[in-house]
Amino acid sequence: MAPSSSIAGVGEDGTVHVSLDRLIRLEHRARGLSFLARQPRSSILAGRHGSRLRGRGLDFDEIRHYVPGDDIRTIDWKVTQRTGEPQVRAYTEERDRPALFVVDQRIEMFFGSKRAMKSVVAAEIAALGTWIAFLAGDRVGAVVFDDTDIQRVRPHRSRARVEEILSAIAKKNLALHADSSARPQHAQLDHALESALRLSTHDHLVCIVSDFAGAGNRTLQLLRQLAAHNDVVAALVFDPLALSAPSSGRIVVTGGELQIEIDLGKGAVRQPLESFSSNRLRAVEDLLKRCMIPLMAVNTEEDSSEQLRRMLGRRTSRAA
Repeated sequence: MAPSSSIAGVGEDGTVHVSLDRLIRLEHRARGLSFLARQPRSSILAGRHGSRLRGRGLDFDEIRHYVPGDDIRTIDWKVTQRTGEPQVRAYTEERDRPALFVVDQRIEMFFGSKRAMKSVVAAEIAALGTWIAFLAGDRVGAVVFDDTDIQRVRPHRSRARVEEILSAIAKKNLALHADSSARPQHAQLDHALESALRLSTHDHLVCIVSDFAGAGNRTLQLLRQLAAHNDVVAALVFDPLALSAPSSGRIVVTGGELQIEIDLGKGAVRQPLESFSSNRLRAVEDLLKRCMIPLMAVNTEEDSSEQLRRMLGRRTSRAA
């Protein structure tokens, strides 16, 4: 049986569920971080795949006289020839780049063997990303989904819109329980991506925060469609149990009505669990690689903001 929920090892506030107030207070942890293309060398987005992140574009502003020091590549030779004096094309940076966060709060995200549930980590990462985009002056929107419902929030730049997004995330997060009647609906991931396609026509930053349970050929197609005209980043949320299960101890696993206790001290139990989980992670990594989408792997053991800071790299004043 694939684990869909675990309550072992967690129980303190902010580890099983996350409140709206907690997500709002993450604003200060987001300061100094950026999704822009020019990243510090330590950033996960600074490598070959990260070069696809375009950052803000340029809007044409005016034709004006050449001033010593102007980039000669901006000279408009047709206008220069017509006027007899050097003329350059001046541009201004686009005011913002809309950011859309696709946030998974399905029942299979309600699992955690360490610090927090995957659902909590996904909520924290999405909240941090929303604050990063808002503090950069960008519009923010979201697609927040569980197994039965998808909530869509169109991108807009206001603190009220940020709080609307965080409220939607917190509400779905608080609805997750081990005795929930919800059943895993893998197709919801694709439905959420379809919603993201409708909201992000072009030049958006789309950040998908999920464990990608149920990802398949349709997911691959949707991701490629999204990445064709937008910058797409994937935050893959996983539990350390997926990489290496402890050699002893017990965890409680539930799929809703059925709840069982697994003894990790038995190799016949532990090894198949490790194999299933690691194979699933590799399949998701391969899927994202085929789409040329940068991957941020986020675990449930470490502090979410520290992981994001390490992967994005803190932008210094010189680099800003």
